[in-house]
Amino acid sequence: MREHLEFESVRALKQHLQSDKDLTGAAFQSLDLTGMEDTLAGATLRDNLLLGCTLPPTVSALFESPHIFPILPDCPFNPFRGTLYSPEELLGGYEIGKPESYALTVDGATYRQYADEGKDATMDVRITLARRLHDHAITDAMQEYLVGKKVVAIMGGHSMGRDDPNYLEVARLARELIHEGFLPTSGGGPGAMEATHLGAWFAERSDAALEDAVAILAKAPKYTPQDKWLDAAFEVVQKYPVTSRIRCDSLGIPTWLYGHEPPSCFALHIAKYFANSVREEGLLAIARYGVIFSPGSAGTIQEIFQDATQNHYKTYGLASPMIFFGERYWKEIKPVYPLLAELAAGKEYSQHLGITDDRRVIIEQIKTFADRVSQIV
Repeated sequence: MREHLEFESVRALKQHLQSDKDLTGAAFQSLDLTGMEDTLAGATLRDNLLLGCTLPPTVSALFESPHIFPILPDCPFNPFRGTLYSPEELLGGYEIGKPESYALTVDGATYRQYADEGKDATMDVRITLARRLHDHAITDAMQEYLVGKKVVAIMGGHSMGRDDPNYLEVARLARELIHEGFLPTSGGGPGAMEATHLGAWFAERSDAALEDAVAILAKAPKYTPQDKWLDAAFEVVQKYPVTSRIRCDSLGIPTWLYGHEPPSCFALHIAKYFANSVREEGLLAIARYGVIFSPGSAGTIQEIFQDATQNHYKTYGLASPMIFFGERYWKEIKPVYPLLAELAAGKEYSQHLGITDDRRVIIEQIKTFADRVSQIV
């Protein structure tokens, strides 16, 4: 069977054409094909999928029976993008000391249109189609990005303050996961989610540097639109530039449903969705090496039982660890753990439940599970 061809950059297309000119059925995603007449001459271009490409008439004439999805006008986001977002792309243009400048960023402009059009209640088929195409493109890009990565999700409350001791502990936990070869991921917003990506950002720096960063961030402990929450984050970025976009990598998966809260600028890859249901299901589904639940409220508790359902029925073919970080919190303050243990009784995933206050115990449980999985596959 012929390999499915998909091109997300002109460079990759040119490189492929050096050895293979049969592009039958190939997909071209958000490419500017201006001036590509000579490069594509002689190639077999039949039944191609052209998603949001710039296609001059001289190039269009080379394609036989193409399936074209055109660029949509007045759209602040690219529905056909071929890669995940970077924090620079989403938040570029933000100016420290000017919180109103957030509205001028790609993230802010996209949320403004989303809100102005009634969020998920819009009846405009062009807008709903553009959003669905965008989310499909994000999922496709994320699947490519995750190949070979061992994903562990850290869940927790968006209201966790930067001055909360749990915030620093979550950051340390994420940093240790990086050291052990795992990819930390979260919902990509404030609170425990931001702490996850901060820990990854500081994977190659000392604990003293991490503590200093948290002290800077704690000047604006919780997000409100007109405070210095983003300012403090960018102050940390300027003082402690990321040392390696490979070794300090993490994945944030936020949603424009909660777009009034900006994504974390410490997540080096961002899969931002319009559909929150797709985002939540996908976030838990990719965490094949486990999910860690730090203190949180309604949203985190929803994610606990959504993850439990995936494990209960082995929806994705594997039951993976569910580890609760904060024994008193999850047994007494929000006593979810005893109920979950009862639900899991007799099921395989009961063997993968854990609750502790010790980061080392969490890391060892994740590593033990990873070793077992590697022996199976």
